[in-house]
Amino acid sequence: MTSPLLVGFLACFALIAAIGAQNAFVLRQGIRREHVLPVVVMCTVSDLTLIAAGIAGIGALISAHPGALAVAKFGGAAFLLCYGLLAARRAWRPSTLTPADAAPASLGAVLATCAALTFLNPHVYLDTVVLLGALANEQGDGRWLFGLGAVLASALWFTGLGFGAKRLAKFFATQRTWRLLDGFIAAFMIALGVSLVVS
Repeated sequence: MTSPLLVGFLACFALIAAIGAQNAFVLRQGIRREHVLPVVVMCTVSDLTLIAAGIAGIGALISAHPGALAVAKFGGAAFLLCYGLLAARRAWRPSTLTPADAAPASLGAVLATCAALTFLNPHVYLDTVVLLGALANEQGDGRWLFGLGAVLASALWFTGLGFGAKRLAKFFATQRTWRLLDGFIAAFMIALGVSLVVS
């Protein structure tokens, strides 16, 4: 029989590895080498909280009240569209400095953006709270061990993404590469926002 710890690790890793708004933000912060540790910690603690909520039964409560998800859906879509438009503006009209050379954003502003990208995204509730919560509760007495495995996967992923992105910094020494990245982020965020509205 497979250990709930391993099942939780693999389930969370499979869900989290898909490119999403949060991952794109962590990647950008890592490339900029800006407040990487606080961002990684915040993403991991957020996942820990959401996974624990799912195991504790909040996922079933969310499933029973789709109106709450509708509010999160439209709020999240509005935020993603705004964030995407800002990235599009950076890609279209960059400043004279590359983002790596520009003055860093404040820690508070970076963490506020990270929190918004995490908690205003309804997919985080469906994937982390509802789906992982349901999978964890299928493990019976091993559900909290499943949760531990999921949190370990989250911590490993965000640490690797945030600090591993530093290795890409040399490729982002020019305005052109930053414009390409911001263009990709803009297209992705706007597409994600639109998909939330029409889904």
